[in-house]
Amino acid sequence: MIRTPTAAEEKASTAKLVVRQVRSGIGYNERQKATLKAMGLGRVGKRSRLPDNAQVRGMIAAVVHLVVIENAGPGDGSAARSRRGSRRA
Repeated sequence: MIRTPTAAEEKASTAKLVVRQVRSGIGYNERQKATLKAMGLGRVGKRSRLPDNAQVRGMIAAVVHLVVIENAGPGDGSAARSRRGSRRA
């Protein structure tokens, strides 16, 4: 039997996060470096557009000290910056 996704699940599957690396992985353990690589990051300043789901949120939590989360803008490719994870006050 094929299960159809609910409206909330469909909305969650289309939601995207833009994750930007703001600190180097040098000096951190291999698991954190592997997490950055799995997220499509690896260099400071690089951005990656990822689905907003529990798996990605867990990956972000593992390297929150190295990345900044930006909410993806509506379809035009722009990103509205979030202050979460930002080092500026």
